[in-house]
Amino acid sequence: MEVSGVCIKAFQQLGAKYRSKQNRFAVKITRVNAIFPDYPNRPLAAWREHFWQIIVRIDTDAGICGYGYGGGGVAAREIVNRHFSELLVGREFSELQDILDIWDYLYKESTPYGRKGLAIMALSGLDLALWDLLGKAKRKPVHELLGGARKEKVRLYATGPDTEWYMDLGITAQKTSLRTRPGDDGHNANIDAVEDIRSALGPDGIVMIDNYMSWNYDECVTVGKQLEPFNIYFFEDVLTPDSLDELSLLRDEVAPVLLAGGEHEFTHHGFREVSRTNALDIWQPDLTWCGGITALLRILDLARDAGAKVVPHRGGEVWGLHAIAATDCEDFAELVMGPRSKPRDETREMWIGSPTPEDGALSLPTEPGFGVRLNEDFL
Repeated sequence: MEVSGVCIKAFQQLGAKYRSKQNRFAVKITRVNAIFPDYPNRPLAAWREHFWQIIVRIDTDAGICGYGYGGGGVAAREIVNRHFSELLVGREFSELQDILDIWDYLYKESTPYGRKGLAIMALSGLDLALWDLLGKAKRKPVHELLGGARKEKVRLYATGPDTEWYMDLGITAQKTSLRTRPGDDGHNANIDAVEDIRSALGPDGIVMIDNYMSWNYDECVTVGKQLEPFNIYFFEDVLTPDSLDELSLLRDEVAPVLLAGGEHEFTHHGFREVSRTNALDIWQPDLTWCGGITALLRILDLARDAGAKVVPHRGGEVWGLHAIAATDCEDFAELVMGPRSKPRDETREMWIGSPTPEDGALSLPTEPGFGVRLNEDFL
């Protein structure tokens, strides 16, 4: 079975390479700690403002530490600090296979309350921290741990409302929101806004629609017909992730527009149902929620067999960027950008060194691990 273009056997051979005398190292995990960051201007209950992300740090007796980013807010923080930490402190860590083994161990130990949701969001942050730690220990970027970059740059698509700004940055693909909210009159989609985006990007630009689980089956068919003149690439999260059978039927109804989703699905076990029902054309696992890079590698196996495209949710963040560059993921990374009028404040950026858009693409980091540093103002 292949894992993102590198078969399991070859993947394990990479681990054997790192165990050679020249590369040999072993560290002991001394501390596992998650925090819920001090986000600026965070409104009460504003899950969407910062996605309720947590920071996970793993320390070792060699003085090397790894950082990861997970979801689930204060609840996931408690899972890391009060359960996963107890299971991992004192454990030795030295190779790629250890990451896979730790993932399976924590998944099993959290099964009574986990399998999806908060526990997997917590596991995601911890998994990414392990990949970062191994990369730093080997003095290699994560994409090299994955077998090497196939793409030195990754094409961007912008999520937000400011087409003009995105075009100034060389970005020619945009996703916009068309949600039906409580009180809306049926198919109250903003067709004019979509027309404006298509007009600005031209016929070769890519236009996508995020519905965020707000449409129903009939609405998608009806609004889809209204949007036909604008050559939409995909509809994202049309229905809830539990509506796989309906989504499978809907695919034929809205074709050639593709159906995308999966940001709220978890692990390869969850995506196995997506594959079985043939529900989506494009799978969008979020690396900070779905189980990290380890889960993504297994999801890619399923996607390859199903003939589905994989475009990670928020793939323009550094965690996704390494994975996209070194695996079978599509050369297409989402960056949630908002409008130009919301000024960039580098002093309030959490991950220092994250790549920024240039000519419509993101360049691959080359520093060890994920190649970013935590802005400690968030602690």
